[in-house]
Amino acid sequence: MNYLAHAFLSFGDTDLLTGNMIADHVKGIKGMEAYPEGIREGMILHRKIDAFTDSHPAVQRAKIWFRPVYHLYAGPITDSLFDHFLANDPRHFESADALMQFTQRTYEQVATNEAYFPEQFAAYFPHMRTHNWLYNYRNLQGMRRSLEGLERKAKHMPPAQEAYEIFIGYYYQLNQCYFELMDDLILYVKAELKS
Repeated sequence: MNYLAHAFLSFGDTDLLTGNMIADHVKGIKGMEAYPEGIREGMILHRKIDAFTDSHPAVQRAKIWFRPVYHLYAGPITDSLFDHFLANDPRHFESADALMQFTQRTYEQVATNEAYFPEQFAAYFPHMRTHNWLYNYRNLQGMRRSLEGLERKAKHMPPAQEAYEIFIGYYYQLNQCYFELMDDLILYVKAELKS
C-alpha cells in the first residue's frame, strides 16, 4: 500500500502515523534505534503491512496485468493504485470533504514529529502537503501524476503512460482486488495493534 493506506491504517495515532509515513527512508533495525518507541512501532507496522500486502492473493492477481511490461515495478504500481480505491471507498471516506479533512489532519499530525524526519522525507514532505498528494489519489489526474512520479524515482521503469492505460482498462477488476485486500488488511492491522 502507499501513503494514504499507511496513514489510514495508523488509526489516528500520531507517532504510529509518523513511523508509518517515514519507514521507507529508514533502513534496517539499526536505523530505527534512534527513534522514540511509538515511531519505531509505526515503522515496524509499515513493514508488516507491506509484507501482508505483497503476499495477499488479490495483490498477486492485480500485479498480473502490469507484470509483462513493468516486471518488478508491478508491485509499487499496484500499491499506488490501491490508494486511489481507498480514497474513493465510501466505507472509509464517505465524501470528498471527509477525505480532505483526513488528509489535513494527517499532515498536521506528521508535522508535529518533524524533528524525526529522515532527510529525504523532510525534503519532499512540504511538497506533499502543499499539493495534497493524499487527497489527489482520489482523482484520475492525481493517479496519472502519481505513476509519473514513480517513473521519475525508478531508474529502469518503462514510461508510466501504459501503466495508466492498464489501470483504466482494468479499473473494475483492480477495484475488486482492492476490496478483497482491504477487508483482510484492516483485520490484520487491528490484530497486530492489539498484540
